[in-house]
Amino acid sequence: MLYYLFNYLDSFDFPGAGMFKYVTFRSGLALLFSLLISTIIGRRIINMLQLKQVGEIVRDLGLEGQMAKKGTPTMGGVIIIIAILVPTLLLARLDNIYVILMLVSTIWLGALGFADDYIKVFKKDKEGLHGKFKIIGQVGLGLIVGVTLYFSPDVVIRANQEVRRGDFVESVRIHPVEKKSTETTIPFLKNNNFNYESLVGFLDDHKTEGACIVFILITIFIITAVSNGANLTDGLDGLAAGSSAIIGVALGILAYMSSHANFASYLNIMYIPGCEELVVFAAAFIGATIGFLWYNAFPAQVFMGDTGSLTIGGIIAVFAIMIRKELLIPILCGIFLVESLSVMIQVFYFKYTKKRCGTGKRVFKMTPLHHHFQKMGNAGLEALIQRPLQAVPESKIVVRFWLIGIILAVLTIVTLKMR
Repeated sequence: MLYYLFNYLDSFDFPGAGMFKYVTFRSGLALLFSLLISTIIGRRIINMLQLKQVGEIVRDLGLEGQMAKKGTPTMGGVIIIIAILVPTLLLARLDNIYVILMLVSTIWLGALGFADDYIKVFKKDKEGLHGKFKIIGQVGLGLIVGVTLYFSPDVVIRANQEVRRGDFVESVRIHPVEKKSTETTIPFLKNNNFNYESLVGFLDDHKTEGACIVFILITIFIITAVSNGANLTDGLDGLAAGSSAIIGVALGILAYMSSHANFASYLNIMYIPGCEELVVFAAAFIGATIGFLWYNAFPAQVFMGDTGSLTIGGIIAVFAIMIRKELLIPILCGIFLVESLSVMIQVFYFKYTKKRCGTGKRVFKMTPLHHHFQKMGNAGLEALIQRPLQAVPESKIVVRFWLIGIILAVLTIVTLKMR
């Protein structure tokens, strides 16, 4: 909204109004606004949650410090959502298709997570929203995002093309013509691009329709997988929020590079017109998650709940898809991936050994993986991996996961030149 106001004032040569034309200036403001909003309203929302006795339901699982969390206010993801939406509405261009989709995704998954938390807290049902309704909600958002990105005339790219002299690549230029495409960035390969249409090349005359279906299905899968991965990661004070802030920084950098013709040609990645507005959203996202850490860092005064975890996971997934970097998610969101894999491995091995031996056995002492480090080794649990034998303090686990997240974020950006 402020963008349009100051753009209008700039036509009258109003001093300083022209600054709002620069995405870097608006991104800086979005970061500051989201930090202020999350820290200022955070205390008020926490007090309100405490007044309404919206406390975390904690089971005694033998984890160090777990029972001390009982009664800590949950549903704090509302703080993150407000701190993202307000700066974005004020500072981003609201006619931009990418911004519109990010706003829809934030509200959609925020409502889905809120419904889950509401059932857990107020209906006293620890299972929350039934799993199939969560999946339906995630699939619904995937359909909206996938169909919009595929069919919208505003979603275009300008491909990168190599200028060669014999076998030597002299330079990389951005093609002057915009086009609709299902191309995306793929790491480690020489041309750095992958077209989903190549997966359905056998369809001949119908490969365009096939590419549409494949793209939408992949979009649905990524949104569902990443949002659930973030949900599983939200188990220790500050873990999900801090990891998401790190991922947000990397995504913001990638969005800026993809929206700048010179940087895109240097990195030999596709140029995506209009995605510069996503940098404003990324800045708001980073500020909101860091501001939330003010209250969520150990010992937490509030938990984000599914209201926050489903939302931040979905935001990361949709953002990555829009800047054509979704195939980098296994690296960038490696923390989420490992947490999800630990649960799947644990469930599979438990069922497999129970079927064969009559007694289910475990690979880890407890999943998701972060809880494995909280539990004492040799504590009556038949797990293949018992180390560490001593429980690791929660704050140390979180900081170590953050450090791994930073390494993965740097590696993600570096992969654009590793081919």
